[in-house]
Amino acid sequence: MRLATWNVNSIRTRVARTVEFAVREDIDVLAMQEIKCKPEQFPYGPFEEAGYHVEAHGLNQWNGVAIASRLPMTDVQTSFAGMPGFAKGHEGPDAPLEARAIGALIDGVRVWSLYVPNGRALDDPHLAYKLHWLDALKKATAAELEADPELPLALVGDFNVIPFDDDNGDPDIVVGRSTHVSPEERAAFFALAEAGVSDVVRPLLPAGYTYWDYQRLKFPRNEGIRIDFILVSKTLADAVTGASIHRDERKGEQPSDHVPVVVDLDFGGGEDDDDLPMIFS
Repeated sequence: MRLATWNVNSIRTRVARTVEFAVREDIDVLAMQEIKCKPEQFPYGPFEEAGYHVEAHGLNQWNGVAIASRLPMTDVQTSFAGMPGFAKGHEGPDAPLEARAIGALIDGVRVWSLYVPNGRALDDPHLAYKLHWLDALKKATAAELEADPELPLALVGDFNVIPFDDDNGDPDIVVGRSTHVSPEERAAFFALAEAGVSDVVRPLLPAGYTYWDYQRLKFPRNEGIRIDFILVSKTLADAVTGASIHRDERKGEQPSDHVPVVVDLDFGGGEDDDDLPMIFS
């Protein structure tokens, strides 16, 4: 299975290049974030013509997640256990849920496409929401893997956290002044490992950004950040045979500000470790 994640930043604007990428790179499962549309507005046609079925979850022109798969999808869910909601000025456990998660069972693998809240600012209520959201994700993941320790589980998407200083090439993002790099956000991201999932791209690709702001020549200057991840359970980690970050997708006409991250999975036993492909394109 070739699994990819991509914050497409409006699928209706970028459907042609999204489908073209999926076909060209032989992607089996593509998790998308920030589709920015309702399911009835999603451009299913080009995906279906390319051999993909799509499950989408969106409520308005913001947020939104989807999964496109060549393989059948079952047990589709649009929230995980305990997932909190958010609305400005609304406090309490009954805040409305945003369209930030969609999960499906695909060829025995539970895949979640996730768009973690941004946080906005260190003194913004959205940051508390973000931390709560990540903590709920940790607890839901831990419970799922406790119930089935051998479950092939993948949490993929835009996590809006820069875990390490080496992941930050943007001089405007500074510890102590910016979200994404605060100790609390990093701790919440690292806590996911306690739930039983790990980043399988970093061991193969220690360097490489996945996002560059559209403003102030961030991409030409390579002032990017790494916030898009593929976190998997041990069962899936043992099946990983390669990884790639597709930097060139930030180029060209109307690119997303994010680029795809891809992993290859071989469930039948793969190559020796010394032969693992490490690709940065």
